[in-house]
Amino acid sequence: MIDEGRIVGPRIYPSGAYITQTSGHGDFRFPTAMTRKDGRELLDGELMGWTKIADGVPQVIRRVRENLMSGATQIKVMAGGGVASLSDPLDVRQYTLEEMKAAVEVAATWNTYVAVHAYSDIAVRGALEAGVQSIEHGQMITEETAKMIKEHDAWLCLQPLLNDEDAIPFPDGSFEQQKFLAMTAGTEKAYELAAKYDLKVAFGSDLQNGAAIAATQGKALAKLKRWYEPWEVLKMATSTNYELFKMCGPRDPYPGKNGVIEEEALADLLLVNGNPLEDINLIADPEKDFVMIMKDGTIYKNTLN
Repeated sequence: MIDEGRIVGPRIYPSGAYITQTSGHGDFRFPTAMTRKDGRELLDGELMGWTKIADGVPQVIRRVRENLMSGATQIKVMAGGGVASLSDPLDVRQYTLEEMKAAVEVAATWNTYVAVHAYSDIAVRGALEAGVQSIEHGQMITEETAKMIKEHDAWLCLQPLLNDEDAIPFPDGSFEQQKFLAMTAGTEKAYELAAKYDLKVAFGSDLQNGAAIAATQGKALAKLKRWYEPWEVLKMATSTNYELFKMCGPRDPYPGKNGVIEEEALADLLLVNGNPLEDINLIADPEKDFVMIMKDGTIYKNTLN
């Protein structure tokens, strides 16, 4: 609807429903849920289109193909434990090598790639062995795994998730809070390893479940000043991220250059009230400090007049 001009919104590179194993990060049933027969009915999350549970190579192949048929530009697979999910610990690797390879191979038949959710070292390594090209998160990687990411020429789409004033408020002592603390404890080291081995680092906010939370993504981006210079932060969020998006090849719904300001590039522009090269915090509050927003040559916000 956005691309057809029926509603206003950003450019979207959709992955479709994420692919998860039973008990994986995308299986949000309670741990006490009854098992289901083969050829089972779909869960609510599957009916709504935000998750697909697939076990075994044939099911993985089918679910990836369904996403591609529905217009996915790349595929998202859950490769390891998550914080918010109820059943899976962080230290686990999800999907066997054969299952993960199946997802990668099917994506390749459509000239695109697989990105995986993975915090833990074992999950990241397993995904890389299968040919995955983008690690979403990776806060708990070790030095050896950072080297492996470099050797595979893969991407690390890292987020500045910290146990700070923006920490996700899980109940004290809960399983989810324990996982959140373990994950955020690795963030600093992950960024240091990314710099040490000159990894290809993209920015993703991982902020969801409401407009109020999504509105804080600028603040999250500004937090990268702990590890990067302002120009590096801006480059990561624009032209560097766009390099990752373009890995979807012919599945790209927006042919042409983006993330740069040059002739013949897509006319997506932001004007900031000040110089973010001197004060990167200007991008933390776009409602106040973004004075003009243009997409494809159309101005959607202009407070300069």
